Amino acid sequence: METTDGLTFRDATDADVDTLVALIESAYRGDDSRAGWTTEADILEGQRTDPEGVLAVIKSPDSRLLTVERDGRVVACCQLEHRGIHAYFGMFAVSPGLQGGGLGKVIIAEAERIARETWGVTEMHMTVISVREDLIAWYERRGYRRTGQMTPFPYGDERFGLPRREDLQFELLVKKFA
Repeated sequence: METTDGLTFRDATDADVDTLVALIESAYRGDDSRAGWTTEADILEGQRTDPEGVLAVIKSPDSRLLTVERDGRVVACCQLEHRGIHAYFGMFAVSPGLQGGGLGKVIIAEAERIARETWGVTEMHMTVISVREDLIAWYERRGYRRTGQMTPFPYGDERFGLPRREDLQFELLVKKFA
């Protein structure tokens, strides 16, 4: 358990699943997500994740689902997965009412530190829906670079949501550590 800027970082447990699903959903989908700037409500409906998906990350031996608390309340989370020489960063969610205040910057920096120290990785990878220009720009300001490497959005798999447009795909972003 690490403490940074009044935040407590810890690995999620089975008991956190429902809280984390609610947090992730609130950051990306539905009307609640519109309180923050990371909403995907205009491009996707339906669910962002489910209890099974969150539990699978918690249980995976190569993953950590970092849970971030402030004053005993879960305010954010992110997934770190060890993939050889790089780590994968995903499932990043900050409570919508707390977005825009610098919390995300602190969390991603701590996640990068943990990945480097735990696994000795030289890069962090992530995938972002390519039409999310504002989100990609935020990651670019944190040192991530667009690769142009695209993977298709899983149309027809409701576990990932119900697309409201036909041009969705994921772009790989990479940050090399010095």
